Amino acid sequence: MKKLFSRRQFLQTSAVAGTAAVIPGMVRTDNAFQQKATLPELNKNPLKIGLMTYLLGSKWDIEAIIKNCTATGFQSVELRTTHAHGVEVTLNAAERDAVKKRFRDSALETISLASAFAYHSPDPAELKKNIEGTKEYILLARDIGATGIRVFPNAFPAGADKEKTMQQIGKALAEVSGFANDYGVEIRVCVHGTGTNSVPVIKKIIDYSQSKYVYVNWNCDPSDPQGEGLEYNFNSVKDRIKGVHIHDLHDPAYPYRHFFRLLSDSGFSGYCNAEVGRVSCEPVEFMKCYKGLFLALQNAL
Repeated sequence: MKKLFSRRQFLQTSAVAGTAAVIPGMVRTDNAFQQKATLPELNKNPLKIGLMTYLLGSKWDIEAIIKNCTATGFQSVELRTTHAHGVEVTLNAAERDAVKKRFRDSALETISLASAFAYHSPDPAELKKNIEGTKEYILLARDIGATGIRVFPNAFPAGADKEKTMQQIGKALAEVSGFANDYGVEIRVCVHGTGTNSVPVIKKIIDYSQSKYVYVNWNCDPSDPQGEGLEYNFNSVKDRIKGVHIHDLHDPAYPYRHFFRLLSDSGFSGYCNAEVGRVSCEPVEFMKCYKGLFLALQNAL
């Protein structure tokens, strides 16, 4: 004899069946219901992340930099001059060899340097000082195995002709970039400074240099989407971008998701170096969270 359902069992079965019918993506498995996965496939080839030691890391020595970057999966480091790591032009040959070996034996994939050299000063002596200082730093980069050096145009001096200033910066960059290329080092000019924090300005400076060895350090500046827009500005220099500085990834004012897509689609193979500072956070935990957001913005997490 067939067993009859009670009124309560009938009502419960009907309710569950009705729920499955009205909620898209629900499937039944062994008397239970689960949500079907509808998420897009994860990005399996995200951009690479590094640390720029201007803020976070400024008080770390080489051992702390390597330890913290390794613990958090940061793949590169950009060493800002004058900081606690002590990697400066004052190092002798043996000390430079030791630095090179320490980084080579670490889990970090590469290192680069960030200088404060700039070429906008109207004073010829100051300009020459910065050019010669850059050349010394290039030799340091070669000796420790650094791939490139960040430099500046840091301002349009008050009262100076902007066009002539861009020509001067371009000429100086041509000189130092040619010297750097002879030693296998890249010169990366940062989109930075008062009035010079503009991609169109950097593009004009590069054009004035007439050198194929002048590269760009994209700085994720608020001005990047201005004028013709982010994509237009990016495309104008995309073949020159060798370094990137990223800042507060949670800030909706900068279109990081759009920028990361443009960077990835361009075939960029360098590193996005985090230039961030958090004195109130435990640094390793902060770096882990920061990398997680970096990957999430690329749909890689």
